[in-house]
Amino acid sequence: MSIVGLRDMSVIYDPPHNRKPVQTYVLEYDEDVIKEAITKELERNGQVFYLLNRVDGVSAKSMYINSLVPEASVGFAHGQMTGRELEDIMQKFIDKEINVLVCTTILESGIDIPNANTIIVENADRLGLAQLYQIRGRVGRSETQAYAYITYKRDKLISEVAEKRLRAIKEFTEFGSGFKIAMRDLEIRGAGSLLGEIQHGHMDMVGYDMYCKLLNEVIKESNGEIIEEDEDVQIDIAISCYIPDTFINKYEQKIEIYQNIALCVTEKDIQNVTDEIIDRYGSIPKEIENLLEISRIKNMCKQMGIIKVAQKDNKLIFTCGKKFNSSSIEKLIKKYTNRIKVSTRDTGAISVLMSENDVLSEIKNFLCT
Repeated sequence: MSIVGLRDMSVIYDPPHNRKPVQTYVLEYDEDVIKEAITKELERNGQVFYLLNRVDGVSAKSMYINSLVPEASVGFAHGQMTGRELEDIMQKFIDKEINVLVCTTILESGIDIPNANTIIVENADRLGLAQLYQIRGRVGRSETQAYAYITYKRDKLISEVAEKRLRAIKEFTEFGSGFKIAMRDLEIRGAGSLLGEIQHGHMDMVGYDMYCKLLNEVIKESNGEIIEEDEDVQIDIAISCYIPDTFINKYEQKIEIYQNIALCVTEKDIQNVTDEIIDRYGSIPKEIENLLEISRIKNMCKQMGIIKVAQKDNKLIFTCGKKFNSSSIEKLIKKYTNRIKVSTRDTGAISVLMSENDVLSEIKNFLCT
């Protein structure tokens, strides 16, 4: 309903006061790691959730954890227990009579125990991305640093979709990730048909933003509105503009930043992306500054009706599109005098002889005329 414009949508990024992001590990199941994680939590007088989403294995797993960590007081809970039994076991956990609770996904929502700050998930590849995000949210509900161990069976060949889910839960750990997790989940599973019963879609083939753009165009057409063709601006100049590996070394995060920059349509958008990069990664290197400047230039070109900017030696060539206002040429001739040449053959082109070494400043100076 938000996508088609029937409802507004708000995203809350600010966490409660003094909360810390849950430190998340995605790894093969390792008995030594599990033992160390539980022992470490008990040593600081904390409590542990151990999630095994198999009702018939919960009781045996609780006995296994008891033998693995003898000093632990282990209990178990699952959905086939009566309401009274569940209430009693949860009360014991709240009262700290039990410090390790082995359970199924019944803890997915509605559980708020600030003293429980380690969660271990077994066979996480069988769970959905939204489930994993909710489950991880059961810890880290106080000022204490929380830990989540998302495990899968050793040497198991997991599916591509499961691998994408596990990669996403590991990547999105900062506060406010819920919306990003939902978008990634939507891209992995497909959006389906908004107006029909089909439960699978082609969103993963075009990406979420392109899907929304296409949907928005269809809605406008159905309302009788004229859809203006958005001319893409090409920039072909001799400068370095990319995200260095030394600055961001994770492929998925690079793609995210590239997408965010590509979606900027106003100066405010560019400033928001700039602030986000600084907050997450630190001082911006020159290559990314150039990338942001090119985003600004593309937006300025669209406003002026320029569809291509190319650099040849010490000349800049601006190719005019259908929306270019020819009355601007007179101002440009007055400004650049003998440094400018205007061609009207085929597509209109304006050639300007550069007067300074900073090509980005030269282009912006031209577009500000």
